[in-house]
Amino acid sequence: MLTERQELILKTIIQDFTNTHEPVGSKTVMNQLPIKVSSATIRNEMAVLEDKGLIEKTHSSSGRIPSTEGYRYYLDNLVQPLQLPEEMYHEIGYQFDQPFNQVDEIVKEAAKILSDLTDYTAFAEGPEAKDVMITGFRIVPLAPRQVMAILVTSDGGVKNQVYTLPRHISGEEIEQAVRLINDQLVGRNLKDINKDTFAQLSSNKVVGKNLPEFLELLESVIKDAASEQMYVDGQLNLLNNAENSDLQEIKSLYELINSNHLAGELIDLSDSQEEKYPVHVRLGSELQNDLLKDFSLVTAEYSVGNYGRGTIAILGPRNMPYSEMIGLMEYFRQELARKLLDYYGRFK
Repeated sequence: MLTERQELILKTIIQDFTNTHEPVGSKTVMNQLPIKVSSATIRNEMAVLEDKGLIEKTHSSSGRIPSTEGYRYYLDNLVQPLQLPEEMYHEIGYQFDQPFNQVDEIVKEAAKILSDLTDYTAFAEGPEAKDVMITGFRIVPLAPRQVMAILVTSDGGVKNQVYTLPRHISGEEIEQAVRLINDQLVGRNLKDINKDTFAQLSSNKVVGKNLPEFLELLESVIKDAASEQMYVDGQLNLLNNAENSDLQEIKSLYELINSNHLAGELIDLSDSQEEKYPVHVRLGSELQNDLLKDFSLVTAEYSVGNYGRGTIAILGPRNMPYSEMIGLMEYFRQELARKLLDYYGRFK
């Protein structure tokens, strides 16, 4: 642990570096400290911080910049969330104050709002489909051999996919399959429907022999409805926030965050010992991907009661203004949860 004075100096260096993006010297620290300390004393304390690995010297200046360990100490011991400017509260409320027809629309808008407010890359993952039931299923013909499968759920969600049917499946078999699915699946929880469910439906002798093949085509729409939806916005902000200008590396990073599977793993807090905290910051070296070494990820979980939990996150430079970003994420997760609860309330 550091002394109170050393903590003040470290905090001052981090805050100044965040604002200027330039190495910080002892005179700058002396002028900004809330206590009166000589420049010589500050240099001695900065030497101690450097020995502890919390700040480091750059080649281009005699000033110091925070190290990864310095940021970690700051985040664990010193950072305090800041209250947002009043206009930002109004902006969030204004952006959310619009009619939404599906949960996915709200979650997608959340990613956009976060990206617009921060100029960072933002992620928003919808709540798990907990206690959400199937309320209807139908097939709509679009063209010869082409149909759209439509699934409606109790939270107002509508999922659809277009299929091209094999020639040997008749219209009568399609109608029989739709009746069977509605008889067997309507009223059931999405989370309870799995491969065994489809295997049982396939063994039904009432409908035609082509039912198993037809059910294979329809299984994906059920999976899509039951899965958590991930939305990413502000991908191009990576160009502004990447320290490395290597185009191939930026391309690889862009592909990483646009992969739902990898992005989901990136913001997942299930294995973190810090998941009990509402907002969690992971530095690039803690993200287990070298592409992210110069970034930081601020992640927050939100709860919508019986409807499950979801996650929001922002990916930005390592020297982002953490106090402001943590304050923003704490407020935003509550507003997103409130908006979703209002939406779910329509279906009670």
